[in-house]
Amino acid sequence: MTRTLWLLLLLSMAALTQAEDERDPDPWEGFNRRVFAFNEVMDKYVLRPVAVGYQAVTPAPVDRSVTNFFSNLDDVLVVINDVGQLKFGQAASDSARFLINTTVGFFGIFDVATHIGLPKHNEDFGQTLGYWGVGTGPYLVLPFLGPSTLRDTGGLTAGYFYAPGYTDVTNTTAQTYGAYALWGVDLRADLIASEGLISGDKYTFLRSAFLQRREYLINDGTSQNDFEDDWGDDWDDWEDDEEAVE
Repeated sequence: MTRTLWLLLLLSMAALTQAEDERDPDPWEGFNRRVFAFNEVMDKYVLRPVAVGYQAVTPAPVDRSVTNFFSNLDDVLVVINDVGQLKFGQAASDSARFLINTTVGFFGIFDVATHIGLPKHNEDFGQTLGYWGVGTGPYLVLPFLGPSTLRDTGGLTAGYFYAPGYTDVTNTTAQTYGAYALWGVDLRADLIASEGLISGDKYTFLRSAFLQRREYLINDGTSQNDFEDDWGDDWDDWEDDEEAVE
């Protein structure tokens, strides 16, 4: 019951702040910058050094297999959100992708499905909420997790509470936390190559990149590019690099 009330509160706040969001996507900038500064310190002294070390000692095929494994787990959520957005054809394709990679691909270690014409899709609960008309809400920087919006935070809450996850493939709490830690380190290591694309004020750049990326995904590949931050013409390179990671 508490979980449901928390989710409804977040969604209500997102809906109520939609009009404000259209005028100013970042009304909480002061708070967000403080959280961003905290995340930067944690990244500089903890996460990035660990990710660099992980990348240095992990052979490329093993690194790719770890990424594929977590991508395969994510496909369960993708299928759920395919159905939630009434994309039944895509849901069938993503279900087949999960079954093939889980069996022939040895629990997703090898991405066999992509090579036989079943591409990876990116769907989450935030996109599903957007599909049903829930407002974006203000931009929000979360501790450790980074850029989000009020709607996407509600989507994260729904995903955590109601969707299958690493607890289904682990036996103990320690193993579950270990799985999340490995996922985070692997993701951070994969993003090291993208750091050179960041220019100007890092906070502003990442905010613009995130909001445009989310708009692109929610609108299934179209972006109105109406965010006012001036951060150059690197979006296409950023998008291409992120798709390569996925």
